[in-house]
Amino acid sequence: MKETKKLRIGLIGTGLMGRIHTNGYKRLGDFFPELEYRPVLQAACSRREDKITAFAEQWGYASVETDWRKMIARDDIDAIDICTPNNTHAEIAIAAAAAGKMILCEKPLSRTLQEGEDMVKAIEKSGVKNTVWYNYRRVPAVTLAKQVIDSGKLGKIFHYRANFLQDWTINPDLPQGGDALWRLDADAAGSGVTGDLLAHCIDTAMWLNGGIKDVSAMTETFIKERVHQESGKVQKVGIDDACLFHCHFENGSLGLFEATRYARGHKALYTFEINGEHASIRWDLHDLNRLEYFDHSDDSIVRGWRSIHVSDADQPYMDRWWIPGTCIGYEHSFIHQVADFFKSLETGEPCSPTFKDALETQKVCQAVLDSAAERRWKDTGVEWTEK
Repeated sequence: MKETKKLRIGLIGTGLMGRIHTNGYKRLGDFFPELEYRPVLQAACSRREDKITAFAEQWGYASVETDWRKMIARDDIDAIDICTPNNTHAEIAIAAAAAGKMILCEKPLSRTLQEGEDMVKAIEKSGVKNTVWYNYRRVPAVTLAKQVIDSGKLGKIFHYRANFLQDWTINPDLPQGGDALWRLDADAAGSGVTGDLLAHCIDTAMWLNGGIKDVSAMTETFIKERVHQESGKVQKVGIDDACLFHCHFENGSLGLFEATRYARGHKALYTFEINGEHASIRWDLHDLNRLEYFDHSDDSIVRGWRSIHVSDADQPYMDRWWIPGTCIGYEHSFIHQVADFFKSLETGEPCSPTFKDALETQKVCQAVLDSAAERRWKDTGVEWTEK
């Protein structure tokens, strides 16, 4: 049996993302056995002792903490995984960096641009390995889209359009704040769909199509007041329920983006389409194993959209999984990100998106919010160098 090195994980936060990330760690050795490092589920942390004890027993963590500061101070922890609400990302990450811990941070990087900048400074000062969980890059069909674009098959890009549609907040009686609904509380989340949904769209867009230069946006909050779960009082809602923006990319193409939690009938419809000089591609999260492709060079009598089922071993990541023609799911994108992070420990290369990369997405999100508030075009200040 191959001798491996241990990377001891300290997980902070036990909600949906804590479970998903943990699943990624647990499956890594089964499907990427050649990697030098193996994750060890060393400790999990949450404020409630009963909750964290049950989580650790279910998922196989060796110990628990109820104070993330104690977790970071432990000398038997190598990497901190941040799966907490947005308003805690900066404080935890900066402390972890100062303690010399590697950091895997859930998206978005931060609640505000200033917090993100402080996090990047802390990382640069400490030099610790880091990544941000923008997992859709690791869906094989999306990675294939990246390869197709980089090959030049699309030619000059003219249009990029994306949307992310949900409907779970169409209820005036739904409260804001608290463990389950912190995304509706501006103090905890920073923004609404812009930081939660559009951040995914923006990260993917810049990874595929390059930097976003400027934006013109509008937002809407449809329900203006909600009861806050922690205070019990009716309070103003500070997050954006819906956001639309258009933009210029650095490569001269135009972008159109939409996100909302008020699209009845949609639970998580994330799509993008890219139109180029020679060809176009499009992808839909609801059919995540397929990439649709149109090539104008095809003979006219058979020219049309083709549906590529991304399941063959020569397609991204798929040599790790099942037989051609069968599917993988959402959770596999996180397993792929864990694998890429652990591979980066061997090669010394950064595991994108790094904190610095994710800060560029944060710049676009901030420009979108500022544009909507000021009702004018805003430059993003993005310096996109990632390949």
